[in-house]
Formats: sequence, structure tokens, C-alpha cells
Amino acid sequence: MAHDPIGVDEIEPFEAALHGPVIRPSDENYDHTRAVWNGMIDKYPAVIARCRGVADVINAVNFARDRDLLVAVRGGGHNVAGSAVCDDGLVIDLSEMRGVWVDPDARTAWVQGGATWADVDHETQAFGLATPGGLVSETGVAGLTLGGGLGHLRCKYGLSCDNLASIDLVTADGDYLTASADEHEELFWGLRGGGGNFGVVTGFEFDLHPVGPEVATCLVFYPGDRLAECLRAYREYVASAPAEVSTLTTAGVMPDEELFPADAVNEPKIGVLGCYAGSIEEGERVLRPLREIDDPIADFSGAMPYVELQQLFDEDYPDGMRYHWKSLYLDGLSESAIERLAYWTDVAPSPLSTVDVWQLGGAIERADVEESAFAGRHAPFLLGVEANWERPENDDANVVWVRDCLDDMRQFSDGSVYLNFPGFLEGGDDVIRTTFGRTYDRLVALKDEYDPTNLFSLNQNIAPSGSVQPDGGASHE
Repeated sequence: MAHDPIGVDEIEPFEAALHGPVIRPSDENYDHTRAVWNGMIDKYPAVIARCRGVADVINAVNFARDRDLLVAVRGGGHNVAGSAVCDDGLVIDLSEMRGVWVDPDARTAWVQGGATWADVDHETQAFGLATPGGLVSETGVAGLTLGGGLGHLRCKYGLSCDNLASIDLVTADGDYLTASADEHEELFWGLRGGGGNFGVVTGFEFDLHPVGPEVATCLVFYPGDRLAECLRAYREYVASAPAEVSTLTTAGVMPDEELFPADAVNEPKIGVLGCYAGSIEEGERVLRPLREIDDPIADFSGAMPYVELQQLFDEDYPDGMRYHWKSLYLDGLSESAIERLAYWTDVAPSPLSTVDVWQLGGAIERADVEESAFAGRHAPFLLGVEANWERPENDDANVVWVRDCLDDMRQFSDGSVYLNFPGFLEGGDDVIRTTFGRTYDRLVALKDEYDPTNLFSLNQNIAPSGSVQPDGGASHE
């Protein structure tokens, strides 16, 4: 249970200065408000400020800084590591700031910092437009974008952060500013891939692209004992696939009685998911080889509304389930790598867990590494290891499985990771340095300028010069 390090004489003026509510441990809705998506996270903040606008955010930042409080920033609250909440500190909660405004002529959207991708898709698809988002619509826009942003449109249109035109944020000093290619250019560079290290983002301006209302998709499942053959065929397919194609494979038991025949429900499977960002007719032709790798258990491929594609996996990741994920950029899919992927899929302790291989390249690779801080454009594939389970007594087995899998798979990687996917970041600063490489010092210089006391530390932290890296954390949610 949270103790209250903040006196009533301090809280009351703070509460009066905010348009949104201030929630304390004694309030009836405290437990509901402090809860985040990952059921493993159980933290007790001293106070939660549910901001309704920029003025509230400025007041909250100033309040925390002046009292040397630990700060967590909550957007969607969907990050695996649960850094949207903290013990004994202040949560700056943006979940009531979810507005989305679309300019269909300019093909841009302005999105508040607490919005989810479902909010964005709902508004942009009214005009047949989209910007690259995630694969689960309840994910927060802020966390995904600041850490990069991998979604169904990535090979054609790049990462979420590649489609930013400007970013509004409140810095550790309580200053409100806009970063873009024309103002605060260095900060704009760092925000695109550098996470929530430099301030509280209150708004994003995205470029939009013609997408939908329907898109051609591939969603096909093969028997798990054919995993090696499927990954070989997948490797050959993506080597020559056009940029309109963005795909991934997912391997595990995935016991869904509504999707699979009774004799396959509790058996291992490998699924291939793909989206074609172009005409439906051409997309169905181009994606067809992925549907003919072997005799499928089930094939749900075809044209579907883009909004439905964005929500396809929402039910697979419910609030309150237990999650521990990690990632690793892969140099390729060698025969040895495929063999190890098959092994780690077979020994997963939970039938809900998966071992995923994401196709990268295309627009991600073509972007100049100097355009943004995002690290990972060099890799052809991303490995995602997802432990998903329901009961607390199974925590240790699942966490150990993820850790051991990553330790083994590092032989096929340079050791860098996609910073939006970690559960708890073992390795801390070493992993951050490895991932950012030669751009790390440039990010430290930005941190020194905009957050020299590390007020925003609950993230994949770029520690300012002379400070100590905090334990744990994940990207701004």
C-alpha cells in the first residue's frame, strides 16, 4: 500500500490548479486508476494527476520537479514493463487526452498524447487514410511512436516515428515547445526513437497515407511440426517481396477453439500474418504464396476492413493477463537460427506464449539513420519472444523461458533490441548503449539539455551525464 509522502497542505493547492482530477490512495477509484494492462505490475503511486490539457501537464511536471518526486507518464498504459505507474511517486496520466483531428486535404492528423491507435484509426479511416500504428489497437500512440512503432504498414510507409511532422511536449523545466524539422530540430531527431526521455508529449502531428477502407491480408496457420519448412519458405518469400508487403510469423500452441479444428486446438502451430498496402486484387496475388507453403490448418486470408485488421489481436491480449516480452534484432534466418527458434517454441511453458519473427526492411531500411534516433534499421528481421500466461504461480517459469531464449538467440544478433518490447530490461545501460551504438552520446547530450536531473527516468533510460541509471523501466507509454 502506498504511503503518502505529500502533505494535504501541498496536495490541495495542486488539486485546485488542475482541471482534471487528482486521485490519492484513499479515493474509491484509486485501485482502478493505478492498474495497467500487464497484470504482473502492481504499484502504488502517492498521487495520480489525470490531466485534461497542456496546462495540467505543466502544473504536474512542476509539482513533481519541485518536490523531487518519482514520475511515471501514462498514455495508453499498455507497455509490457508497466512504467506508466510507480510506487510512491506521481503518475502524470494522459488517458483523458485522447482527441484526434484529421485534415484530409493536407493528409495530416493531430493526436493527443493519451490517445490509442483505435482512436486514431477511427478518425483517419473516415477519410480512407492511415498512418503506421501497432498490431493491437488498444496500444497507446505515445509509447509506440516514441520507441519507433512497428505495424502492418511498416515496409511501405515506415515506422510510426518516421511519419511524424511535429511533436508538442512539456520539458522537465515545465516549458511547452514544439519540435519539428524546422524548430528544435535536434530534439525532434531524438524524440523519434529515443523514447520518453525528454519530456511529456502532449500531441503528435502525423502524415497520413491512402489506406483502406479494405486491405488484402494473409492469415494462415500451419502445423507446428512444419515450423522449419515454413520459416525457410518465409525467408525466401520476404527476400523478394515488394515494399507493399509487411509480414510476420508467430509460433506457439495458441489454443483457440473458435478458430481451429478440435484436433488442432491444443497442438503447436505456426501462423503467417501479412498485409498488402495497395490494391486488393494485386495484394491477394502477391500474398498467395504465403498461403501455399504447406497444407494449412486454417486460412482466414482475404480482404478485410483496415480497422478490423488493426483490432484483430485485441482479444488475445486482455487487460490483467500476465506478460513478459523481449526482442532481439536478427542478422538473418540461418538454418541454425531456425533450429533454435523451433526448440524455444517447443519448450514454452504457456500455451498462450509465442515466438515471433517480424519482417523488416523496405521503408524502415531506406530511411537515413541520421533522420531519427531509432536504432534497428539495419536488421532484416526482429525476434519477439512473448510470454503470456494467467496465473501468478507460473511467473518464474515464463520469465526464465524468455530470458533463456534471448540469451541463446544472441548468437544470431548484434545484441541490439527493439525498445518497445522488453518486459524488464536486464542489462540496463549496457543494452541501451549497444542498441543505440554511435548515436548514444548524441542522445546523452539531448538528455543533458532537456532533462539533466533525469526527472523522466521510468523508460528505456538515457541517463544524463554523471547520473546513475535507474533499475528497470520501459519506453514512455
